[in-house]
Amino acid sequence: MTAHLVWDWNGTLLDDVDAVVEATNASFVEIGLPSITRERYRELYCVPVPRFYERLTGRLPTEDEWLVMDAIFHRHYWALAGGCGLAAGAVELLAAGREAGRTQSLCSLAPHDRLVPLVREHGIESHFVRVDGRVGRSGEGKAEHLIRHLAALDGVEPRHTVVIGDAVDDAAAASAAGVRAVLYTGGSHARASLEAAGVPVVDSLAEAVAEAQRLVG
Repeated sequence: MTAHLVWDWNGTLLDDVDAVVEATNASFVEIGLPSITRERYRELYCVPVPRFYERLTGRLPTEDEWLVMDAIFHRHYWALAGGCGLAAGAVELLAAGREAGRTQSLCSLAPHDRLVPLVREHGIESHFVRVDGRVGRSGEGKAEHLIRHLAALDGVEPRHTVVIGDAVDDAAAASAAGVRAVLYTGGSHARASLEAAGVPVVDSLAEAVAEAQRLVG
């Protein structure tokens, strides 16, 4: 059996963790929070994102505070995102998977209208049978979004499907959708955080693809 791979974007296919940390610190200057190191960010980051701010400040932001925080962060992030490259080996892995007859799709919490042009700019859109970014409110988890994404795929069975992502929320979403997950350490979470999710954790995208195939094989 050949796995259907559902790829995450930020921190998985797109190597943007440094841009995320830079944008986070730029936004912190504006809202009066101290800067954070890359290592500390990867220890504390979580989804839904308001909980990340709770870990930093000791309380959840109010609805109005969250809207301001989110808008400031994204203003800084999208000024940097265009300069981010793909993760090591991503292009070759996507192409090899397609040539081998493996189906692949992309499900991300990045805004859909921003995601699709970036995927095209990187020249990888043709490797996916479907690309879905977020439409609507920012900061929520991926579970419902992933469930809708999988329902829109033709001929893809849950028992053959594996999500590859960089966040504990990717594993939680996969569990809610009835599919498997493999988590990659090159993105938003430290290994210790990922290992708490109870799914395979790997250090490269090549290992992630191999592990995904093993899970359904």
